[in-house]
This record gives sequence, C-alpha cells and structure tokens, in this order.
Amino acid sequence: MKILSIESSCDETAAAVVEDGRQVLSNVVASQVEEHKLYGGVVPEIASRRHCEAINGVVKKALEDAGVTLSGIDAIAVTYAPGLIGALLVGVNFAKGLALSSGLPLVPVHHLRSHIASNYIAHKELEPPFLCLVVSGGHSHIVEVKGYTDMKVIGKTRDDAAGEAFDKAARTMGMPYPGGIHLDKAAEEGDPLSFRLPHPKVEGAPYDFSFSGLKTAVINLIHNASQKGISLPVNDLSAAFRKAVVDSLTDNFIRAAEELGYKILVLAGGVSANSLLRRRISEECSKRGWRCFYPPIELCGDNGAMVGAQGYYEYLAGNTASSDLNARATMTIE
Repeated sequence: MKILSIESSCDETAAAVVEDGRQVLSNVVASQVEEHKLYGGVVPEIASRRHCEAINGVVKKALEDAGVTLSGIDAIAVTYAPGLIGALLVGVNFAKGLALSSGLPLVPVHHLRSHIASNYIAHKELEPPFLCLVVSGGHSHIVEVKGYTDMKVIGKTRDDAAGEAFDKAARTMGMPYPGGIHLDKAAEEGDPLSFRLPHPKVEGAPYDFSFSGLKTAVINLIHNASQKGISLPVNDLSAAFRKAVVDSLTDNFIRAAEELGYKILVLAGGVSANSLLRRRISEECSKRGWRCFYPPIELCGDNGAMVGAQGYYEYLAGNTASSDLNARATMTIE
C-alpha cells in the first residue's frame, strides 16, 4: 500500500511516498530555516505563505522521485494537529483538495505520532508496545505506545519544552537559529561541571518535566555577567546547560520504564538528535539489558516520511476523514 503524505506543521514543507508504513520511496523537504534565521525564530505568517508557495512543487517532486503518479497512490495522509494553525491549514486544505479530486481516502495524522513512527522506518523490527520519549521544540512527553494507534501520555512538561529551552538559551548565548544544534556542538567542547545549574522536579508528578526555571537561570546568569562586563565561557555553559536538560529527561524516562516494566525504549522528535541524550539513554539501556531505538538524524526533524509511516497504521485502524477535516493547533496524542 502506497501513501502520499504531507507535512506543514511548522517551517518545513514536506511530502513523501511511503509503502506499507516502513519503506520510503521518496522524501522531499523544503526548509525555510535560512529565512527564519533572520528573525531568530519561526515567524508564523511567513511560514504559512512559504508553505503556499512550495507545497505544489514539493508534492509533485515526491511523486516523481517515487516513480508513481497519483493513480498509483492508495491514500493521502496529512498532518492536521498540533502545530502552527496557519501552516497546518495549508497542508490540510491541499490534501483535502487532492483527495476530493482523486477520490482517494484522506488520513488525518497527529504530528507527535508521526515522530514516533519515524522509528518504524529506521528499525523494521520495532513494534509496540514500548515506552517513548518525544522531545522537540514544542513538546516533551513520555508516552506509553501500547499499539500503533493506542497511546497514553504518562509524563509531560509543565511549562517550556526541552527544545524551546535549548533554543532560547542558545539565542541568549548569541548562537544563530536553530540554536539547539549549535548549543549541542559547543557543549561537546565544554566542561559540564563548570557551572551549577538547577535540576527542576515537579512535586507529586515524578514523570513530568519543568524547564522554565532552568532556562531562566542560565539567561539570568548570562545577563548578569554581561552587565558586569564579564565574558562567560560559552562552551562550558553550553555543556552545563545541556547536561541539566538531559539529566532531567533521562532520569524521568528511565524511572518510568523501571516502574512500568518497559524494556524497549524509543526516542523521537527533533531533540532526539541531541548527541548527549542519545549517549545517555543508550548507556542506561545497556546497563540494564534493555533495547533502545532512535531515528537517524535526517528523520529527527519534521518530514513527510514519518507522516506516511504513521498514516499507514491510522488507515489500517480505520481512521479516515471527510472533506470537513480541519486543522488543530493543539491536540493530545491520545
């Protein structure tokens, strides 16, 4: 079964053709990162307009790269939630028009479910149930993946997401957008024990996260030093900040796995590309004899292939939509 999938939840216009949820026949991404870099972050209105300009060409190229025409496609999957509402609407309305004109079934796909599904592409042997840590610019969740379309959130951030904290800390250090990538590289050259930063915990919720206090602590540290004319060692501060975030993510994730009895752990989302997070989770799993999976770097960010992978399982579960499908800025993964 071949699925044409469309992704436009933030600043990447993407489309792919995926066969049987695991085999990627094409995967095309038009990134807007260079334009948003001028503003230090994603500008929603600009993102929406660029999606309008790019989506037709991106979908056409995805079909060409896969060597198929629309007549060889069995269903159309599209990200409809969560994300920037204007950006989502571009993808959703394009997919609806394509489905209506072709008579193909329309499959609505949740963005975070797609990130989890990126692992199905990279690891053909991976099947639910497993425990997944989904970390990105807008989300930090610990999810019980009981089935391909049966999921339960057992822990999440109470304020900022891990990726947001990385980006804002990096921006304050003077790093270009997207800051998380640059902070990770700088941290590799620094001493993580050179600064003492808070490791916030949520009282009464051992699986939940809180990153706003940590983010504020490092921003205040930088501002105070600047006011005194002191130059802080960026590599060391990056390493200390990264360690604090990864400690929090790892501690809660491993605790949840131990208490709930999971021995298969999965990483997903943009922050799953973080080198220290990958090492820490791999080490913790290795010590316990558990299995650990995470997507290749090229599938960590937003892309159409992950939407096609999850779209396949949503279709098998009977989750299709009519022409009244609408985009949703927020929606639980459950």
